[in-house]
Amino acid sequence: MIYSFKGHIPVIHESSFVHPLAAVTGNVIIGKNCYIGPGAAIRGDWGEIILEDGVNVQENCTIHMFPGKSIVLKESAHVGHGAIIHGANLGRNCLIGMNSVIMDDAEIGDECIVGAMSFVKAETVFGNRKLIVGNPAKAIKDISDEMIDWKTAGTKLYQQLPQDCHETLEEVEPLRQLPKNRPVQENFYKTLEEFRAKSKGKRP
Repeated sequence: MIYSFKGHIPVIHESSFVHPLAAVTGNVIIGKNCYIGPGAAIRGDWGEIILEDGVNVQENCTIHMFPGKSIVLKESAHVGHGAIIHGANLGRNCLIGMNSVIMDDAEIGDECIVGAMSFVKAETVFGNRKLIVGNPAKAIKDISDEMIDWKTAGTKLYQQLPQDCHETLEEVEPLRQLPKNRPVQENFYKTLEEFRAKSKGKRP
């Protein structure tokens, strides 16, 4: 669902994947290896929205702004399920937790992590590598190398997902019973606690 608006046609790199149930409208530029999940709405009707390479915007997210604004989601920004980005700029390799709301003219620094269901007030500015939580959201500590390594590994899965979707995703009729040869899901990512245990050579 890709729409032009007042002469602006979205620009989407061919390596990126926009789910057919997402809506991308108007003055939107999407770089390489980006993933846009079903139910996401990226509305560049009143201003410009730029997604740099490797950004993911997951299911049911909204990206919009007040008229005349231009916002950027920098390389490898990771926007979790149901989050709202309204007129805010996101730094490189940051993570926006599920159902968070980031308001107008807010600035999230590089490699920040915003906790799930946080509310970042308009015009709030956070420096790099901060853990940001709460309503209103506050920076409570610096992000460790370990947390960034874990976050980066998760984002790499989403940077692979566009290719996987292009190659394997297709609309089908459902099966009516379980087949004997049903594929087994891969276990290729760990929770932060499991990641920590593995990095220390311990069993989670």
